[in-house]
Amino acid sequence: MSDMSEDFSVGDRVRLIALPPFVKTADPMPMLRPATVVTLGEEGIVVGRKPGNSWSVRFANGIYLLDSQYLEMVPGAR
Repeated sequence: MSDMSEDFSVGDRVRLIALPPFVKTADPMPMLRPATVVTLGEEGIVVGRKPGNSWSVRFANGIYLLDSQYLEMVPGAR
């Protein structure tokens, strides 16, 4: 987990660099899901910013809320 404290923008391609214990869906009524719904190294697209340094990220199987510490920018993917 990097100390760079990355600032992402909507549309940025990001990679999951660590798995949280659970992930939260970005639905109007969020639900906690097991971390196994996403895989380490999976790439997604940032679709929004949430309070507390969290990001809505669209992965192949849904949109989840993740903290910056679990994400890194995919180099050259902009």
